[in-house]
Parts: sequence; structure tokens; C-alpha cells
Amino acid sequence: MLLSVLNYVGMAVFAASGALIGVRKRLDAFGIWTLAVLTGLGGGVARDLLLGITPPTTFKGWENLTVTSVAAFVVFFFHPQFGSLRRTVDVLDAFGVALFASTGALLAVHADTSPLAAALIGVTTGLGGGILRDVLVNEVPLLLRGGELVAVPALVGAGLTVAVDQAGGGEVWALVVGTSVAFFFRVIVMWRGWTAPYAPDNAWAGIAGLARRRRDRPTP
Repeated sequence: MLLSVLNYVGMAVFAASGALIGVRKRLDAFGIWTLAVLTGLGGGVARDLLLGITPPTTFKGWENLTVTSVAAFVVFFFHPQFGSLRRTVDVLDAFGVALFASTGALLAVHADTSPLAAALIGVTTGLGGGILRDVLVNEVPLLLRGGELVAVPALVGAGLTVAVDQAGGGEVWALVVGTSVAFFFRVIVMWRGWTAPYAPDNAWAGIAGLARRRRDRPTP
């Protein structure tokens, strides 16, 4: 029950972030709805395909489409109340990634995958919708943008979810710990401006220079 509720929350959050991007890109009503639905459902579809669930559970029943459509409707009419679109999208995206990474990892564990596979499927679930959203609006996906640390918090959260569940902590604690750590980790990354390292211009020259300096250092 809890897992299902959190999945709906994750879909709504991701759908809202997709709709806000649509508003920022000045799409029409149908474009905003399409972007919201695909963003909200993309991660779940990727998860189900990796787990061999066909057709994906996302397309079964009316609930998933209804949740994402309601989120799109709310954003379409009340987007001014969300304040700064860019910052709101970033926070919603951080929470959506954290929540979907944890729920995706737990669902993978329930499908009898290995702990490592479950964590990686969780990351894919968390990032899938956002990647699809960014590609559709012709933006570089956040995962690949300017050293952004997106996958690392998701992987930490998914890994903790699996670890707590495997240690007997229970489904609730696994989701709470995994989602909270991934979300706050991502928020701290955005606040502090931390980035992943870039490729050095000439690593070999740096190593050779360091070795030369050590060699030429006078012996005491």
C-alpha cells in the first residue's frame, strides 16, 4: 500500500516538473499535458522493461494517467503560484528522483533481483522521466549537464533503500531512509554548487612534472 501511494506521489511530482518546463517553453495545453505525462510515467516504464514486466504496469488501469493529468492541470492553471519556475523545477526534480530511485529499487528487490541490480534499476527509475523530458524540449539532460551531481545522490538513496530492506529494517524505513538521504544530498549539492570532476587538460604532463619535482628535490 505504502509503495503504491509513494509511486503516485512520485508520478505527480515528476509530472508537475514536466508541466512547469512546458510552461517555461511556452508550449500549448496539449504540449504541456504530453510533457507532464511522459515525464511522470517515463521512469516507471523504464523500470518495468528492465524487470521484464510487459506490458508495463504503468499502462494498466486508469490511475497513473489520471494522477499525471491532474498534476498537469494544476500546473497549467496555477503555475504563477509556484514562484520561480527554474528553482521549483529543480526542487521537484530532486524529490522525484529521490522518491523514484527508492521505490524503483524496492520494487526491483521484490522482483528477486540482486542488490546491485536493484540499486541500478532504482537509479534508472529515478532518472528516466527527467531525461525523457529534457530530450523532448531539446535540452541537455540534467544527468549530462555541466558537472551536475544527479546520479550520485540517486545511487546513494537506492543503495541505502536496498541495504535497509536487506538488513530487515522493513519497507517503510527503507523508503524513508533512501528517499530522505537522496533528496537532501541532492539539495545540498545544488546549494553548495558541487560538481563532478572534469577531465584534466593533460594529466600525463601533470604527473610527469610532479615526478620531476620530487626527483629534483634536494636531499636533506
